[in-house]
Amino acid sequence: MRRLGISIYPNHSKPEEVKNYIELASKYNFKRVFTCLLSIEGDKEAVVKEFTETIAFAKEKGMEVIADVSPQIFDVLGISYSDLTFFKEIGADGIRLDMGYTGNEESVMTFNPQGLKIELNISNGTKYLENILSYQANATNLYGCHNFYPHRYTGLGYDHFIETSKQYKAQGIKTAAFVSSPTATIGPWPVSEGLCTLEMHRELPIVTQAKHLWATELIDDVIIGNAFASEEELKALSEIDPYQLTLNCELVEEIPETEKKIVLEEPHFNRGDVSDYVIRSTQSRVKYSGHEFPAFHTPAIKKGDILIESSLYTRYAGELQLARLPMENTGKTNVVGHVVEEELFLLDLIKPWHKFRLKK
Repeated sequence: MRRLGISIYPNHSKPEEVKNYIELASKYNFKRVFTCLLSIEGDKEAVVKEFTETIAFAKEKGMEVIADVSPQIFDVLGISYSDLTFFKEIGADGIRLDMGYTGNEESVMTFNPQGLKIELNISNGTKYLENILSYQANATNLYGCHNFYPHRYTGLGYDHFIETSKQYKAQGIKTAAFVSSPTATIGPWPVSEGLCTLEMHRELPIVTQAKHLWATELIDDVIIGNAFASEEELKALSEIDPYQLTLNCELVEEIPETEKKIVLEEPHFNRGDVSDYVIRSTQSRVKYSGHEFPAFHTPAIKKGDILIESSLYTRYAGELQLARLPMENTGKTNVVGHVVEEELFLLDLIKPWHKFRLKK
């Protein structure tokens, strides 16, 4: 199951603000909470009490809570990797190891009697997972989660992200990554220039970030890294289909009703015999066989243009295409709309037989 998540920072926010955010997120079917226990400053008992109360509230709302920890925090709290009772007592469902041990310790943790999930840092790109599994870890208790990066230009490169994520998916391990809210300002550190995993996402709309992560088919859970995202953003994320790419588009004003229906209401998939130039969704030409498709808007074709073949193309009439590259227009192809600029790069993720939808 693919899920949405939020991040909370109880030691940087007022308790009521955090609870209100959790309640709002639960309204929009968010199912995960990431929280940070990388540092405990001031009254240790007071901090632990506040975390416990916040986690309990999230659990009441049906959310899974994973706490980010490090070996240093184990030392501060007097916890052994072989006894994770403390984390169960504060109500957590699992712990994320921001920094790890040697492999054997993590393996021992996966057999914890408390049933806690042990989440590993995907982003480092070493043989870390392979090493842990070589110690005969209980893989059913393992998760993987990427880092987020508050400093501009320090986020992951795309190729590295894909390579490291594949290591976890190849082992059937649940994965997560972070997107950044442009309206949120709170994170674990003073620097706040967004909290995304991929650097290429830093200036993109939050919905586009999430669509991209899911479209890679390598990420299960998409978590908003910073707090507090707006209700508008939470609602928009909840309306994404995690399993089918939906591209936002703009339509030309003069588009006829049948063409509009083909674009927005018909399901689409890319043919298996793929072209470098266009993504072809051909079922509409079958369904609307015999319908007259006049040539009404035939300018030169740009990447991202939504095309519907006119009846001048005879047997191709009514076929929908998405342009991958600029092309000459023969005067037989109608340009009926365009994928929005910020989502053009998502066209590159549509593979043979890939199902997709278009949304105005």
